[in-house]
Amino acid sequence: MMARQRAKARGRGSPEEKQRRVLEVIRILVRTYPGVTLALNFTTPLELLIALILAAQCTDERVNQVTANLFRKYRTPQAWAGADRAVLEEEIRSTGFFRNKAKAIQECCRTIVTRFEGRVPRALEDLLILPGVGRKTANILRGNAYGAPAIGVDTHVARLAERLGLSAETDPDKIELDLNGLVPDKEKVRFCHLLQTHGRGICLARRPNCPACPINQLCPYPVAAAIPLTLTR
Repeated sequence: MMARQRAKARGRGSPEEKQRRVLEVIRILVRTYPGVTLALNFTTPLELLIALILAAQCTDERVNQVTANLFRKYRTPQAWAGADRAVLEEEIRSTGFFRNKAKAIQECCRTIVTRFEGRVPRALEDLLILPGVGRKTANILRGNAYGAPAIGVDTHVARLAERLGLSAETDPDKIELDLNGLVPDKEKVRFCHLLQTHGRGICLARRPNCPACPINQLCPYPVAAAIPLTLTR
């Protein structure tokens, strides 16, 4: 209950004030992480879709290691859909939950073939038809593969949105709605990349390193609540 009350307190402030803060956060983080992009490797919308399915409960680094060979072997939705399930499971075993992921990949690709003529759809409502694809995956794909102004709320974006006082919500769909009203369209995809990178390196879930944070003056999250990282001497 107390944590929820603190979240609501950090979420207060006028939309105009939050919009100004968002722009300043972007300005500082762009300088801190120049050229930041999505951590997953891909060259086509289909490759990104597969990588996003594999990335559930798995690190992007591991997914990139696995897909380096897979993307050379399976180049079309038909190839993924027709793969031997047991072989595919072994190929993606190291990403975890490999049986569920293999099933999701093949069902998704079959739907792409039967309903979308073998092309990964662009529209949000069409992407959500695909088995196993939710709003986060759909928006990350739309933003990074098709250049749409989309907010993909993963665990890092959700955590930092709350700590920065941009949303008091815990439901990803509601966080997405809040951020869509605060972040300019042209910055939405990059904003997510910046929060993801910052969340992995500084604003960690359990041990946020607030003293080293370049945006700590813009953040209502209490520094006292953060556990300083142990520094080597």
